[in-house]
Amino acid sequence: MPLLLSLGVLGGCNRMIIPRETQLSKDADAKAGEANYAEAINLYEAALDGSPRSADVHYKLALIYDDKMNDPLNALHHFKRFLTLEPAGKRAEEVKDFMKRDELTLLTNLTGDSMVPRSELVRLNNENLSLRQQIGERWAEQKAATATDKAAARVAKKKQPNEKTKRSGKERSYTVQRGDTLASISRKFYRSSARWQRILDANTDLLSKPGDLKPGQTLVIP
Repeated sequence: MPLLLSLGVLGGCNRMIIPRETQLSKDADAKAGEANYAEAINLYEAALDGSPRSADVHYKLALIYDDKMNDPLNALHHFKRFLTLEPAGKRAEEVKDFMKRDELTLLTNLTGDSMVPRSELVRLNNENLSLRQQIGERWAEQKAATATDKAAARVAKKKQPNEKTKRSGKERSYTVQRGDTLASISRKFYRSSARWQRILDANTDLLSKPGDLKPGQTLVIP
């Protein structure tokens, strides 16, 4: 009797020390063996704890979704979770192959025609990539052309004298030096600082106010 009691206690202890997640996984295995896949999924998902040992549970869930539930989207999710937890595991390459197959299945379903061959899907994908590249190149060309046109227009505007210059028939240019102001430039050309407004008016393409003056700018001096 004492021997039987001790064995019973030991058996009870063994059951007690089994982790909850392990027991849930075993129960899920049993439900899957009975073809009760909905209940098996619930138990497997309850057994997930985010630890590395969950990789096996993700693998089993992926197989059920893939083979029994015909649900490649959920299968892909669990295959990806498996690879996150076991990227170099012994099943990693097998899982990657399963994922390629599921991705192809999803892509085929999106086309609305389950008879589209893989080669055609690959061709369409390559065409899309080529079109994206062509659009990117065309956009870059247009951007460069717009920049060139703006630069040409700016140069042409610089070369074109304003109305005051046309009327006077005289035009000079001056490259702004460090320390120059419109008043000092006016003194240099007109011997009076009071005519700086005339210089400002003649260079509206560069200056909207006296503070816009910078070394290196080429000004038209009426």
